[in-house]
Amino acid sequence: MIALGTRELDVLGVLWKRGPSTVAEVRDALPAPLAYTTVLTILRNLEVKEAVGHVEEGKAHRYFPMLTHSEAQQTIVGRVVDRLFDGNFESLLTHLVDARSLSRDELQRLHALLGQRLEASGEEP
Repeated sequence: MIALGTRELDVLGVLWKRGPSTVAEVRDALPAPLAYTTVLTILRNLEVKEAVGHVEEGKAHRYFPMLTHSEAQQTIVGRVVDRLFDGNFESLLTHLVDARSLSRDELQRLHALLGQRLEASGEEP
């Protein structure tokens, strides 16, 4: 499981939206201003974690995501479940349903999804 910090997720978010980008392009697209060298350091750290790669483009490097948005979600949710819910995914789901004002349509979609998962597991509802 790759540990990703907030700034690393911000940088990955830019790459997921823009596609392959230079350090300057990433910096310009970030929600908060960061120094060029800070963005470069973040990209290099992400490269060590194998979350991004790069190709050389003249004197610059063009960075691209190697970690998908879905893989990052799984990593972050896994950390939240492990650290805040003692590894119990059901507790997270219960918390989300209780803590949010979900519409009837959203609840019905969740119910249908859970029903499909239950059927796929071969157990009776």
